[in-house]
Amino acid sequence: MTLSRSKRLQAEAIAVIGMPIVEAVNATYEWRAEGAEAVDEVVRQGRQPIYSFWHGRSLLAMLHFRDRAIVPIISQNFDGEWVTRLMRKFGYGAARGSTSRGGGRALVQLRRDLLAGSAVAFTLDGPRGPAHVAQQGAAFLAGATGYPMVPFHIESSSCWTLGSWDSQQVPKPGAVVAVAIGKPIEVASTDDAVVEAGRQEIERALAALEIRSKAMLK
Repeated sequence: MTLSRSKRLQAEAIAVIGMPIVEAVNATYEWRAEGAEAVDEVVRQGRQPIYSFWHGRSLLAMLHFRDRAIVPIISQNFDGEWVTRLMRKFGYGAARGSTSRGGGRALVQLRRDLLAGSAVAFTLDGPRGPAHVAQQGAAFLAGATGYPMVPFHIESSSCWTLGSWDSQQVPKPGAVVAVAIGKPIEVASTDDAVVEAGRQEIERALAALEIRSKAMLK
């Protein structure tokens, strides 16, 4: 989708105004993290992680994994445009596409980015849901590249929950934010049954990581 000049200017304005606000609130958070050694092990093997998480934790994921040149897949619409511009200010790349538009092209770019040495990221239930139901894109990419999915979940001690389909979580100032990173999940091939098994496994892993991250807040 090609946006008009006015829409592109609006998107840039949102990113420019939004960044200092997000930075200021983020400075008040107390972050706790477990499981980063899983990512370190993948990198030691000469591979890169396919970060996999739920759409409702996009803001928190952007803050925690910033400035690592990770390439997420982002929708080709106006919301995707301002999100892309904001995330670039936090040190991310972008592969534009979704399951409904441009997904194949975005997967080709993500494969290229992985093999060139960049980690990539999927909101597994994006861009429209249903929430907490993983789509097959990340598992297919893992099977096509031999690079593992690395699931993670984030919870906060005090937050606002937006009324969107994904129940996006926005921590309140001063909140404790817990990041639980799981073990890498390998997908052996792109055969339909193998990819589906990987999709189901990542769902189970994220359910367990949600419990784990909530326990980290106690």
